Amino acid sequence: MSYIQELRALVGHRPLILVGVLVMIFDKQHRLLLQHRTDDNTWDFPGGYMELGESAEETARREVREETGLEIGDMTLFKVFAGKEFFYECPNGDQVASVSPVYVTNNAHGNLRPDGDEGSEVKYFPIYDLPDEMLPQVRMIIESFLESHRM
Repeated sequence: MSYIQELRALVGHRPLILVGVLVMIFDKQHRLLLQHRTDDNTWDFPGGYMELGESAEETARREVREETGLEIGDMTLFKVFAGKEFFYECPNGDQVASVSPVYVTNNAHGNLRPDGDEGSEVKYFPIYDLPDEMLPQVRMIIESFLESHRM
């Protein structure tokens, strides 16, 4: 049982502050990798919640490997997102106040594949031609990135 599962067993669906690390992965054509999530049918960054004893960077690497099959090399911390915009209710009713470090990399290699559990598809998209089915928080992060990088 994971740390978060243990907490949920104690508190049920009540709000928890959780660290959810996200990774923006770009390929050589400057396209952004997104995964199609099975739980809410949206496109999202690879990433997930930190486990006890992990650093944010270790979480990023583990989650990318698990969700996409890719190994990532150098990455840079872009920004940490939190606040009322990052409070949400999961499809199962769990309430989360997310603190989300977002890393950026263009150094990924391996055989791209969805994990089949959390994501049904992983795909690179042109940064200005993204799917409509994204959470507002994902769009907010992308807009912040575009503003700061003037892409």
